[in-house]
Amino acid sequence: MLPNIQAFFDPATWTVSYVVYDQSRGKCAIIDPVLDYNPKSSRISTASADRLIAFVQNQHLTVDWILETHAHADHLSSAYYLKGKLGGQIAIGENIPAVQQTFKKLFNLGDEFVPNGHHFDHLFTDNETFRVGQLAGKALSVPGHTPADLAYQFEDAIFVGDTLFMPDVGSARADFPGGDARALYRSIKKLLSFPPETRLFMCHDYPPADREPAWETTVAAERTYNIHVHDGIDENAFIKMRTKRDATLDAPVLLLPSIQTNIRAGAMPPPEDNGVSYFKIPIR
Repeated sequence: MLPNIQAFFDPATWTVSYVVYDQSRGKCAIIDPVLDYNPKSSRISTASADRLIAFVQNQHLTVDWILETHAHADHLSSAYYLKGKLGGQIAIGENIPAVQQTFKKLFNLGDEFVPNGHHFDHLFTDNETFRVGQLAGKALSVPGHTPADLAYQFEDAIFVGDTLFMPDVGSARADFPGGDARALYRSIKKLLSFPPETRLFMCHDYPPADREPAWETTVAAERTYNIHVHDGIDENAFIKMRTKRDATLDAPVLLLPSIQTNIRAGAMPPPEDNGVSYFKIPIR
């Protein structure tokens, strides 16, 4: 059976979150949910997550899974908040401990932070299958943007995370710690080996000025029109392009708070002795 899919676009971070659901069984999965964060005031709010909650409740759905494609660097995850409100298991790829270890060192996190992935309820292996009601899901390992990236397949739909963007935007950066442009190219080719009619759902869109945000395309459209990886662009050409382009990119605005939250499955750093949680900012 084909999945029901509801998208939620967050214009502040250009992020698309999804509810994938089996209406007949009243079961759903939430993919890449956003927690609102104002970097000027360092205030957290839950408007984006509450939109997801309202939809789930209005559709009379039970949450089986809260799925992260990776530890995002451009928005905070609301997975922890949503689990508290709706239940469900928070899941990510099995290589998340490598990402946690890298950022434990960068932020000099204390003994309380053990980088073994235990913050998440489940760590998916490549090609591991799971269910959402009658929907068959599969986790697909797509490293390159980070070592732990996953895509999630439900029948004819694949949620690609930050591996790939709309055809006129291209591909994800590969210069974060543990990123690898060669691995990214091979992950993209893995996704583009699916049948041409396979639907691909983006985690972000950064549209050019002449169109509105969009987040659904197909394997055929990507293979024909993607400006970075259309058919005919070989691995070495992609690596050269990606490396040159990445050298010009600024760090994401929410990089530091996002990573510190997302390696904890959306939970805030533990409060200090005054009851307040803090994000660390390394000075270089």
